[in-house]
Amino acid sequence: MPNIKQQKKRVRIAAEERLENLRYRSTIKTLTKRLATAADGGDTAAVETEHRELVKLIDRAVSRGALHRNAAARKKSQAARLAAGPSS
Repeated sequence: MPNIKQQKKRVRIAAEERLENLRYRSTIKTLTKRLATAADGGDTAAVETEHRELVKLIDRAVSRGALHRNAAARKKSQAARLAAGPSS
């Protein structure tokens, strides 16, 4: 338990950043599931919209440091495969 003012602040800020990173990761998982559902439904417009939103959020998470760039590339590749459908 820190007893120095600056260290107390660092602990508080680290906790806030951890929660923000968790929100990014959780939202990415949710949007991936939504994309998979849209792909199963066969609605091309919905698939395109969901894929665009997912890729945008993944890129934002990488720029904020919430997600490693290689993990982001893997998730974007998985999303592209989902969006392409069962033919690929």
